[in-house]
Amino acid sequence: MTWRSGVTLEPGDTWAGAEEWWVDVDGARYRALAYTDLVGPLEIGERVLLNSTAVDRHLGSGGYLFIVAPLDRLPTPTPGPGHIVKARYMPQQNMVLAVDEQDSPHHETVQDADGLDGMPVIVADLHSALPAIVATARYHVPDVRIAYVHTDTAALPIAFSKTAAHLKARGDITTITAGQSFGGDLEAVNLHTALLAARHVIGADIAVVVQGPGNVGTGTTWGFSGTAVGEAINAINLLGGTALATLRVSQADHRARHRGISHHSLTAYTKVALTPALVPTTRENIGRDILTRIEAHYPTLVRTGWLTLIEVSGIRDALEHSPVPLRTMGRGLPEDYAAFAFAGAGGVLAAQMIADARRVPPADRRL
Repeated sequence: MTWRSGVTLEPGDTWAGAEEWWVDVDGARYRALAYTDLVGPLEIGERVLLNSTAVDRHLGSGGYLFIVAPLDRLPTPTPGPGHIVKARYMPQQNMVLAVDEQDSPHHETVQDADGLDGMPVIVADLHSALPAIVATARYHVPDVRIAYVHTDTAALPIAFSKTAAHLKARGDITTITAGQSFGGDLEAVNLHTALLAARHVIGADIAVVVQGPGNVGTGTTWGFSGTAVGEAINAINLLGGTALATLRVSQADHRARHRGISHHSLTAYTKVALTPALVPTTRENIGRDILTRIEAHYPTLVRTGWLTLIEVSGIRDALEHSPVPLRTMGRGLPEDYAAFAFAGAGGVLAAQMIADARRVPPADRRL
């Protein structure tokens, strides 16, 4: 871990739970991020303590130094209800009111909840899948209520995600931070109670389970944070939901293991997940070369006996109307259409299920 001290020069963008600052560090200008729930408000000209580890090692942290605290004063205390500690035993651990703890007004609701009533729950490996899923689901069922469950296998503060902040501000999603992640509209001790809260507290039609930015991968079969999507499928089925397993796909990734269907999806869905899931697929606007590579893996998925492939369409227009920019690994929709199409297929399939459940006459559907 590497530390720096700097001086705040001018503020940058601000969104829910986070502030960007330009800081001077030994005469050089850097972009830094402060989590306002932890650091409090800052002013121009303040000396601040910075964690520079990710930038020093050229990691994908969004190019940020992280502001730990002002150096010449204590951050303003922000006491609140709750006794569930997140980021436990770290210097910046904080206390939240979890939806499932005894002091929560929703404690009895979560305690008495016995399942998800078949609710569609979409899982995805990368955070960049979230806006594609939300865009396609809301395009086809505009009033669909979506709960986003932010898990703790990547960025712990949901405030790191501009995507989640913008979707929340628009009213497209309600957020739940599960496990050690924090900062959502609701906090939950684990994925199971987060899903129950999505259904019975928020009243969601659909839940989306995706880690935050900062996916970790090592190029090995098991060494990546996305194995959690397989575990999520098991939890969804345990609670009586309907799991929709989106495929991580790329037509432009320079790494062979992620081109076509990523090895992350193959491992998570055929080895970690041991219970049923629907796998949304599409051929719509997918080039023949990459489609051949993708479809070559379909027999492996079907061979499990618990994965069912379902082809959908009606994706491209929805993606082109995404309320937030679509970016994955620095690539946008034109550069890596397949990545967003296969994520968005999950939103389309979930919307189809909601429309069917509502018994909307086919003539009134956009699907």
